[in-house]
Amino acid sequence: MNYIENTVDVIVIGGGHAGCEAALASARLGMKTVVFAINLDSIAMMPCNPNIGGTSKGHLVREIDALGGQMGKNIDKTYIQSRMLNTAKGPAVHSLRAQADKHQYSQTMKRTLENQENLLIRQNEVTEILVEDQRVVGVKIVSGLIYKAKAIIIATGTYLKARCIYGDVSIYSGPNGLQAANYLTESLRNLGIEIYRFKTGTPARVDKKTLDFSKMEEQKGDKNVVPFSFTNTPEDIYREQISCWLTYTNNRTHDIIRDNLHRSPLYGGEISGTGPRYCPSIEDKVVRFSDKERHQVFLEPEAEYTNEMYVQGMSSSLPEDVQKEMLRTLPGLENVEIMRTAYAIEYDCINPLQLKSTLEFKSIEGLFSAGQFNGSSGYEEAAAQGLVAGINAALRIKGEEPIIIDRSEAYIGVLIDDLVTKGTNEPYRMMTSRAEYRLLLRQDNADLRLTETGYKVGLIDEERYEKFSTKRASIESEIQRLSKTIVGTTDEVQHLLDEFDSTPIRSGVSLKELLKRPEISYQNIGLIDKNRPDLPADVIEQVEIQIKYEGYINRQKKQVQQFEKLEKKLIPEGVDYAKIKSLRIEAIQKLEKIQPRSVGQASRISGVSPADISVLLVFLEQYYRQQNMDRQED
Repeated sequence: MNYIENTVDVIVIGGGHAGCEAALASARLGMKTVVFAINLDSIAMMPCNPNIGGTSKGHLVREIDALGGQMGKNIDKTYIQSRMLNTAKGPAVHSLRAQADKHQYSQTMKRTLENQENLLIRQNEVTEILVEDQRVVGVKIVSGLIYKAKAIIIATGTYLKARCIYGDVSIYSGPNGLQAANYLTESLRNLGIEIYRFKTGTPARVDKKTLDFSKMEEQKGDKNVVPFSFTNTPEDIYREQISCWLTYTNNRTHDIIRDNLHRSPLYGGEISGTGPRYCPSIEDKVVRFSDKERHQVFLEPEAEYTNEMYVQGMSSSLPEDVQKEMLRTLPGLENVEIMRTAYAIEYDCINPLQLKSTLEFKSIEGLFSAGQFNGSSGYEEAAAQGLVAGINAALRIKGEEPIIIDRSEAYIGVLIDDLVTKGTNEPYRMMTSRAEYRLLLRQDNADLRLTETGYKVGLIDEERYEKFSTKRASIESEIQRLSKTIVGTTDEVQHLLDEFDSTPIRSGVSLKELLKRPEISYQNIGLIDKNRPDLPADVIEQVEIQIKYEGYINRQKKQVQQFEKLEKKLIPEGVDYAKIKSLRIEAIQKLEKIQPRSVGQASRISGVSPADISVLLVFLEQYYRQQNMDRQED
């Protein structure tokens, strides 16, 4: 028997990283929210790698924090090692990565949800999305209870009809042996939603007692820890860090894998889901990169108080006996014992081309989705989408304009735009190379780019906004001061330049011009800067980056201005592309399917050529001219 249990504003299906951010954002914006998780112990679980951040992913986490999300705060509380990656390169690709105590991470996030006003957590499985007149009205859970709601966010991760596979073993379960969600897919198909089948994998967990670290390279954390959250300082989150360890595969490892490829379900055809190209299994690596004599393998602690170690770089679905044999060929792992077997996992997700840029389904009002359900991979990608979906669900209910973060504003914008405009045929992974304006979208300036948006939405409080405004003003003021402060050809100045192998000056120059020199730092010019103010480290960092890279930054800003011209040319809803003369058939089909919101988005659709965009621009000019004439007549 079905009956109504409760009425809320927003329902979130799934308590993973996307679901947590979606639920918190919705509740913090005043919406009565309920989040359903199949198992409450799975909230913010880290079933794959026990870390947050990394190349480009670190950018996403800092952007989430700048908008008012939770992931950055949570990892700052629960990290056991922190490193800034790619520091030998320019600031555009510097990426923060933290090893997490995965148990503490999950528990801390769960407590945050439990203590959040307007938010209820429920352990149950949602079996059906209820829709009337193409608008969501609620959900039905496995017991038959019905929850009514004004908006629903699907964030099911890898649980939909999940199947874990290694060797001949095939278990219909979610990650880490948790129950799969076996009913919702049918409901989605009945609503006309296109379903994909994707696959990802996770490495074995091994017993620390059986490892010989003397044969590995120690990987320590940074001495100077950079917080993920802009609300924290390094002093706030300081702790003694725990080391990770590096070893390598070798020819013996590769021979064992090649000799057993016929036993791999990946190569035997037992796995039908499409796997991630940029995070391949060890079997894939050995086959695809056959010229490589070795591959890096990192041994990383799963948590502070456990012997489980994560074997990063050796995701596999090979049989258990082969896994043990190949692991024992690695230096330091000669006597290794496996605690959890590596496995591949297949799951249902959607074709993200069915979504608007707000992450709402085009065909069903009030239905949003986020995370791996949208075809992406990774905790950070999931959390970013969850935050945007949660915000937009709340704004929709309030009758306010949604937020659409474009590609020139954030990696979050790149991520969402890629998914809803280009789609994906494999689990989508964020990379710095996907961002055209990555010098502007650095991890260090995420707050300068997005805190204003978070404040306007309502997720950044007054106290934090005032601190941010002070920081922003300090940066601008110091750059101006350095521009106006002129130093002459004194012995003191020339001695400073000589000390740092810098060319002597022949006439007076500004401190800003000196700071542009690669060999001169802000700290260096302090030796001749008599009126230098006492500024926080994060302000100094921005001053130095903005001055040293000013030419490149200005060049990218000009590119963004051109980009924005097309983004601002909006396409009215309901355009009949088939009636636009001179559009090619392929362009008509793609435009009708994706329904781009702007000419800029249309230009990024595969199959829409520059000539098609020119035709579209002529059509829009005529369309808006006619609209103006009609209004004048009225």
